[in-house]
Amino acid sequence: MHRFRLGLADLAAASFACSPLQEAVLSLRMWTHPGVYVHQTPWFERMRPAFERLDAALLRSLVATNRYVPDFLTPRPTAPFPEFRAELAEVRALPPGELPDQLARTFLPHDRRIPAPLAAGLADPARLLARIADAVEEYWQECLSPEWWPRARSVLRADIVHRSQVLAERGAAAVFGDLDGRLLWEDGVLTIRRDWGAGDVDVVVEQRGLVFLPTCFARGAITSISDHHPPAITYPARGQATLAGAVQPPPTAPALAQLVGLPKARLLALLDEPSSTTELARRLGVTPGAVSQHLAVLATTRLVTRARHGRMVLYARSPLGDRLCE
Repeated sequence: MHRFRLGLADLAAASFACSPLQEAVLSLRMWTHPGVYVHQTPWFERMRPAFERLDAALLRSLVATNRYVPDFLTPRPTAPFPEFRAELAEVRALPPGELPDQLARTFLPHDRRIPAPLAAGLADPARLLARIADAVEEYWQECLSPEWWPRARSVLRADIVHRSQVLAERGAAAVFGDLDGRLLWEDGVLTIRRDWGAGDVDVVVEQRGLVFLPTCFARGAITSISDHHPPAITYPARGQATLAGAVQPPPTAPALAQLVGLPKARLLALLDEPSSTTELARRLGVTPGAVSQHLAVLATTRLVTRARHGRMVLYARSPLGDRLCE
């Protein structure tokens, strides 16, 4: 068990964030544990030729056989929607003398050894740290940033909007219970029932701020290897099936299509999960401009709601839209 003890101030200060660096680092699991994250497979198979041209051996070595990654590669975000380069700068700022211990914590308990590409560089930790950061940055630029990240970011932000709605309507206990089956909220303690590591760990949050991060690369709620890091919990994001490729809209009731028109009826059917204009256009195979026109009408008639999340506007069905779809 991993227990986070939260006082009232901690509960009030708990927040959500979306980390591009975390997603980049956790996505390396796609190359070491194929088949675990099935919704991502089509994307990453298309990336494979580009990935193999990178420092692929080093990048693969960053993932242990139990799918752990070093904590220093996934620093807790200091903003709700940090930029990738700002997060990577924090990685580069790690004191090189701490690198051997970080790698030991990740690999030795389970694998009993540090992977050869990393072990060979420990004679010069500063150079190894720079090589790791450079490799992750190149991976981001060549593989993830052009097409995959805009789609994944839409899924992650839609997840956070959904959690915000649950919080507003049903309270914090409902949010925690809805995040993942591994999480249990009881008497001021948020427990991760885990199948990794050894023994129980107690973390007193003590107004350090507990941050929740949705991800596309976890099978259940996880946290840092070391309990000395600022408290953060990563959990599987909702709506990842939309990343698997073209997703057909749910069947549209003929009566609803007759009432509001087929394009608007299809949009309403898709908006049981918050989504952006760009993502809706992709799923429907139309232009974002066409989707925007229909969404404007649906928003004016109070059938959908809008929520700004950073620079992105996400749409979802309103309670009135839900009733109409029923």
